[in-house]
Amino acid sequence: MAVEEQPFTIETRTARYDIRQYDSMVVAETRIEGSFEEAGSRGFRILADYIFGRNQSRTTVVRDSFMAQQSPSEKIAMTAPVNQVQSPWGFLVQFTMPARFTLATLPKPLDDRVHLREIPARRIAVIRYTGSWSEAHYLAKRRELLSALKEDGIWTTGASVFARFNSPFQLWFLRRNEIWIEVRP
Repeated sequence: MAVEEQPFTIETRTARYDIRQYDSMVVAETRIEGSFEEAGSRGFRILADYIFGRNQSRTTVVRDSFMAQQSPSEKIAMTAPVNQVQSPWGFLVQFTMPARFTLATLPKPLDDRVHLREIPARRIAVIRYTGSWSEAHYLAKRRELLSALKEDGIWTTGASVFARFNSPFQLWFLRRNEIWIEVRP
């Protein structure tokens, strides 16, 4: 099943990484304390509840070209990737909202653990890989990206982001994963 992805422009492509320009995006996010693996799983469930109807909405929702209905609970399409960022208090897990939504048009979450915010436009260094969602695999690929950027004299800023593009039901060796790190202009 196809899901919407945040559009980007590739500024630079090397054998090891890309530099991409992303426009601003709106995310639904939740803060999770726990291990790397726990955070992704627990955060996903909280955010999935929000996009699959645990929200407030007084808008008419068109679900497909054949049906329109008034609904107090709007379903928001799944998007990719699901992002996970480590911080001093645990992890921030994020769903990128579909481009048709703004902060003003998104339904209000019913769960106070879900927060909506806009992330400004930015340049991101990206390494893409397949495989498991383990912390060990993530850390190895993150080291690889940081090393390549350092060799090329590219300065980074902020925390790295683990971006997962597939369902948990996707076979592990077919999963698309990325690590994003914002780069300085």
